[in-house]
This record gives sequence, C-alpha cells and structure tokens, in this order.
Amino acid sequence: MTIPAEMTSLLPQQIAPVDPRQRALTETYLASRIDALARYFLGLRAEVDAQLALSLPDAAGKAYPYGRCEEITREVYALLATRLRLAETPVERWLHEFIAHGGFVRSVWGVLREQYFQNALQVGGLYVDVANDTVDVAKPPVEILPLESSGLLAVRDLAHFRRTAEAYWGATVYANHVLPSLAPLLPMVSVSPGRLRPGLQSACDYMIALMCRDGFEQAEAWLRDGPPPPAELAAELLNQTPADLRPWTERGGDEAVAACRRARLGACAADDRWRQARVLDYLRSLQSPPVANPVPPAG
Repeated sequence: MTIPAEMTSLLPQQIAPVDPRQRALTETYLASRIDALARYFLGLRAEVDAQLALSLPDAAGKAYPYGRCEEITREVYALLATRLRLAETPVERWLHEFIAHGGFVRSVWGVLREQYFQNALQVGGLYVDVANDTVDVAKPPVEILPLESSGLLAVRDLAHFRRTAEAYWGATVYANHVLPSLAPLLPMVSVSPGRLRPGLQSACDYMIALMCRDGFEQAEAWLRDGPPPPAELAAELLNQTPADLRPWTERGGDEAVAACRRARLGACAADDRWRQARVLDYLRSLQSPPVANPVPPAG
C-alpha cells in the first residue's frame, strides 16, 4: 500500500498522528461505514484463522488464538494489501478511494491502555484491532475505534518498555551483558518464568529503530546502569550461542557499553547493512532448543 510522503519519517510500526487531512478523509470515506468495515475485517480474520489455527502451536498452554496477536495482524494486513489491488467488494472500493485521496493503512505496534503490548492496524483516524480476542478469548475478534480513544500509545523509551514487560509478562528485565555485540540494538534481557523464554529484547522493528534514533544513547545508559543478569541466566543464554557472539572478556557490561560507543562513532544507526548483520547475528543466537509453548514477544 502506498505510503504518503509525510509518513516516511515515522519509525516502522509507529502510530501516526491523525492530522486534519486524515481526520477529514476518515470522516468522508469510513466513519459512517464502521459496521460494514467490521464485517469485512471479520471475513479476513476468518480466512486467516483457517490457516493459522492449523499451523501454530498453543501459546503458554492455551489454544489459538490466545497469544497470537502479532501473527494474526501480520497475516490480515498482508491479505488486505492483496485484496485492495483488485478492490472487488464495496468495502475494498471505499478503502481504495480513501488511500487514493491520501489516506493511509498501516500496521502499528505499541502499548494498549498501559497494560500490554499490542499489534493493530491504523486506518487514517481509526484503530482496527483484528486480533482483539488474543488476550481475552471471550472478546469479539475485531474491534474498531477512533484511534484517539483506543488507548494505544507508542512505546516512549526503554523504561516504558520495561514497565509494560513487567506488568504484561511478569518479567524481570536485566541489562544485556551477555551478547555485547547485539547490545546497541537489543540492550535488555527479559525473564518470565513459565510464560516467556529468557532472551534479548526487543527484536521488533519499532524497538530496533527506537534504539537507532538517538544513536544508542538510551541503550548505553541502561547497559551502564541496569542490573546485570544472574550468572545462571547468563549461562543459559550462552548455551549453544555461537562463540563469536559471546563476550571476549569477563567484563561483558563494559563490552556492551563500548559496542554502543563504537556504533555511534561509526554512524551505524543509519547503516542498514550493519543493522541487518546484527539482526542476522541475533537469529543465529536463537539456535538453542525452544521451551514448550512460549508466549510471543509482542501483543
């Protein structure tokens, strides 16, 4: 889907401001058609459910769709993009016209009502949650609200992420002194017994971009001042981790801070190849056997 020029400065999956233009377009093309939009997205959701329910394991011991907000939202968004190329139904034609006149449809991620991480779609001034039943399965699968009253907020900083992880996952969050070369982008280690596999945070596109935006300053501050992971946790994370990603010395915290400073001096925040290499290194670090029924990392 085409991205308006004013959207290009946003971080990946960042919630976009609803300016007067988007508000007017939403009012013109969508506001009086919420019920039809909801039925349409329910149809997309049903198609996605038919595939994902068969392919995804239970999350935290609970059956689909529990814990599958990210996967459901991603697949609905992809299906919507495909459908809008043809625009065969009335709703698709409305959305096509909305976009043609400058409206946007984008996947967003943030904190919902200061309670938990949430993936959703933003359609101009509308919040469209196509995975509304993935925390409380008794809720309707789709919810559409004005974005301003939805309670969806962008993650402001690492402290905001940590507070949400502690509340949502029951997590304890440590400084990443374990894999120093990844620390500029992934400065946290989270542990949530029985719910979330111990690991680095956060590998979502928004949080990686947020770490880059200030040249790794807040990552460095957390790595310098945050609590180091307990020795047994560090050993667990390093188990089967490739040797080149492990600390070179006994002072992993110093190495992590130094990695942030080197990345800043090298202008790595603007280097897509450097960032992609670190993401690939992160994926290599996940070679240890997964625990049963992990909770997905975001929403």
